[in-house]
Amino acid sequence: MCPQTLIAAAAGFAAGIVVSAIVCKARCKCAGKSRKADSRPNRKSEPVFQKTHPAPADGSIEIYVGNLSYDVNDEALEKEFAAYGKVNSARVIINKYNGKSKGFGFVQMPDRAEADAAVAALNEKEILGRRIRCNVAKNVISQ
Repeated sequence: MCPQTLIAAAAGFAAGIVVSAIVCKARCKCAGKSRKADSRPNRKSEPVFQKTHPAPADGSIEIYVGNLSYDVNDEALEKEFAAYGKVNSARVIINKYNGKSKGFGFVQMPDRAEADAAVAALNEKEILGRRIRCNVAKNVISQ
């Protein structure tokens, strides 16, 4: 093949691409958008938000209780902490798809001294065959 034929073929190919892009802009749902421009947002410029549980509004202390037996329910958790002081609420986190415990929960106590005493006494205590972990919950909002 002669070089002039190759140049003509390449020009025809390039013209075909331009024509198809114009047709795409007119008819296609993508409206001629570049895939590279739309593929992924720039992650460095986006702020990172953490899902947090808001701090209790009444000033009570929230305690995280981990490594719970899957048989522990809200009432049993409240009963364990009630021995150390007043308990506002106790909740075991439940999987919304199967209705079973996720193995951790939260307890709210109004008095800091009672909450600290409960954490110190119940951390590493065995309840229903498992050693639970207790500590004051780290709410990002309240720090």
